[in-house]
Amino acid sequence: MESTVLSEQLLPLKGAYNFRDMGGLKTRDGRKVKKGLIFRSADLTDLTEEDIQYLKAFDFRLIYDYRDKMEAEQRPDPQIGWERHERVAVNGEDKTTAHSEWAPEIFYKTFSREKFTQVYKQMPIRNASYRRLMSLVARPEKNLPFVHHCAGGRDRTGVGAMLILTTLGVPFETIMDDYMLSNLTLVDYHRELFEEASHYLTDRALKQFEEDFSLHEEFLEASMDSITDTYETFDRYLMIEFGITSDVRKKIKDFCLE
Repeated sequence: MESTVLSEQLLPLKGAYNFRDMGGLKTRDGRKVKKGLIFRSADLTDLTEEDIQYLKAFDFRLIYDYRDKMEAEQRPDPQIGWERHERVAVNGEDKTTAHSEWAPEIFYKTFSREKFTQVYKQMPIRNASYRRLMSLVARPEKNLPFVHHCAGGRDRTGVGAMLILTTLGVPFETIMDDYMLSNLTLVDYHRELFEEASHYLTDRALKQFEEDFSLHEEFLEASMDSITDTYETFDRYLMIEFGITSDVRKKIKDFCLE
């Protein structure tokens, strides 16, 4: 799984971390997600001109941004081609959860694995950003191909990817493998973050932060468990949260799978 995704799905870009084609993953009914339709990434601010020329070939219709206003203003997305840009903050405009918006010392010293698991638990339930995301996915003929992203393309984007891939019928264990790949694709991103953290933490505390901040299966499991605890089944979740009926889901699958 790791070698396949890293060689076939991670795009060869110089100015963006973790930019991946979500195509190629197998579904329970034996089909695969089509390539060239759904992409995930970290922020796009540093895309080079060469990167942008390369990405134009995908003819994106939309770039969907999970960040809040301050994050997006600090590191804005460039225009790649003729695509639309939409941004709906996963954590709300009044919840400054991005580490760039905290006093660094406070962020690094108060971060914990347990608190972050709770963030994942809350994300998929009654969230305006994911409601907008899934309304876009429900009209694939109008909105795909698209890119969805946050700052690192791992947490908010990871939950969004889980919702899309589960809707398409990809098994959770495959989704988890794809999620955990961000620990490999974000090695340099994490290194920069840990270097900053080293200015505020003792060696022991830094080692603990590095361990806790890395992606863990329990994070994404908390999101899925929250869905099933609240709605019993993912089908009911799709219907109640997003109005996606079995007929709409079939349409999405028929468009996105081969």
